[in-house]
Parts: sequence; C-alpha cells; structure tokens
Amino acid sequence: MAFEGLKKMLNPDDQDYEEFEDEVDNVKSSSKETYKNKTILVEPRAFSEAQQIADYLKARNQVVVNFKRVTSDVSKRIMDFLNGIVYAIEGKMEKLGPGIVLCAPKGFEIEGNISEEEGKKSSKKDDLGDW
Repeated sequence: MAFEGLKKMLNPDDQDYEEFEDEVDNVKSSSKETYKNKTILVEPRAFSEAQQIADYLKARNQVVVNFKRVTSDVSKRIMDFLNGIVYAIEGKMEKLGPGIVLCAPKGFEIEGNISEEEGKKSSKKDDLGDW
C-alpha cells in the first residue's frame, strides 16, 4: 500500500497534477506584492511621476501627494492630471494642508475637515491655486 502512494506521487494522474498547478499558481499570486487598499505617500520631483500616482489610484489605493519638491508650475500640471484621473475613476480629492493633497478612488470615504488657523495663513497664495 505504501508503494501505491509512492507510485501516485511519482506518476500523478491528470487531476492531481492540475490541483498541484492550481496550488502553485495561488502561492505565486499571493507572494506578489500588491498595493490594494493602502495609503501611499508620494513626493513627486517631476511631472513624469504623475503616471505612477495614477497607477496607484487605478489599483484602488489612496495617495497622499506632497508637492514640496516641485515648482509651482509642475505642481499645477500634476494637479490637473490628477483631477482628470480622480474624475475618471469616480474618486475624491481633499486638501490636507499647504501643498498636500489626498486622492482616493471610488469607495473610499474622506471625512472631516482640516482648516488653517487664521493667524498662520500666509499672504502668499498656495501653489495649488484653489486646492
């Protein structure tokens, strides 16, 4: 009887082999790094990084974008791009502070308000315009 078990291990029938392949595929897919339902912090340094932010959003992640490392013009271009992406995926955007924006895909709720203190408001307009 032990010989039958050994024989089956060495020469599995098609059904056993298919089950084994399914198990291997499940292990492979679970070992891949995924970013679903995470909050990702990003400090872009160039407009070219906007596509990576869009990819995070399309993968159903929230993204906090800090614009402190880009110029005013680049931050406006990135914001325009992200506005389009957020609209396309039916998401939401919320300003968290000067030059910091939270982008969330559909299904994520953003609650609460963050307001600036009157004494700390600068006379200089925020780089993000209305954002």
